[in-house]
Amino acid sequence: MGLASIIYEVGVASKYINHAMRTGDLGLAGTSNLYGEEQLALDVLADEIIKDRLDHTGRVRKIISEEQSEIIIFERSGRLRQYSVCYDPLDGSSLVDVNLAVGTIVSIYAGDDPLQPGRNQVGAMYVVYGPRTTLVYSVGKGVFEFTLNSLGEFTLSREGIILKEKGNLYSPGGLRQEYLPQHEKFIATLEEKGYKLRYSGGFVPDINQILLKGQGIFTYPATTGNLHGKLRLLFELNPMAYLIEQAGGAASTGLMPILDVVPEHLDHRCPIYIGCREEVALAEKFLAIPV
Repeated sequence: MGLASIIYEVGVASKYINHAMRTGDLGLAGTSNLYGEEQLALDVLADEIIKDRLDHTGRVRKIISEEQSEIIIFERSGRLRQYSVCYDPLDGSSLVDVNLAVGTIVSIYAGDDPLQPGRNQVGAMYVVYGPRTTLVYSVGKGVFEFTLNSLGEFTLSREGIILKEKGNLYSPGGLRQEYLPQHEKFIATLEEKGYKLRYSGGFVPDINQILLKGQGIFTYPATTGNLHGKLRLLFELNPMAYLIEQAGGAASTGLMPILDVVPEHLDHRCPIYIGCREEVALAEKFLAIPV
């Protein structure tokens, strides 16, 4: 019941966030998050909505939000507070004002320690705010998609979502002029094989495309400008890696599975290769070649 209530309350929160994006303030909030990034008013609002709904479950003890500088502990006592949650309240929020899809990403752990390897997750989910508002989740028994209907209800639209072993789509993040040689050769190989480039600039819609099309690979590599990659392990990579693995795919830093990385701090970042197993294995093969 505890896990179900967390998923339910994130779904409730997403309805408020969805409404706020369509009617609210799209400007700057005048504040920055712990990474020095200027926060939009929507970032702050989405964070508060999700935080309040997670507290409302009575099941969550600690949370880590991408918009907060430290772990938040819900002080209200209760023996049922047996979960910890990491979340990105509005991933890709800078795309809202140009009307591109963005999303919410959530990672759920049992116990009161949210700084765990992603392999220990008991559930993960994301919400896409686009032409349709959809919620995708897994609790270790397959991947399911729900769609928000005109009555404000999430109804099951897909179940048992599975990735093919091999695809023909690729979403290449990062500046090409900053690619390291091994990664550049990997991307060139995909292009030589006729892979179709599909990249929106948003992590949630790009992963959603791969998952629901059942094929492809998303990459955001180590670059000359950032050897640790750009995307954050706790808020972005772990939950998406969990969902992709549940759908039969793979997620890797290029050297090891994302879900086996031990987080060292809130801002832990990693390169990411995520999608169909064959493409991820091919990326690992290229990344293992000495420069």
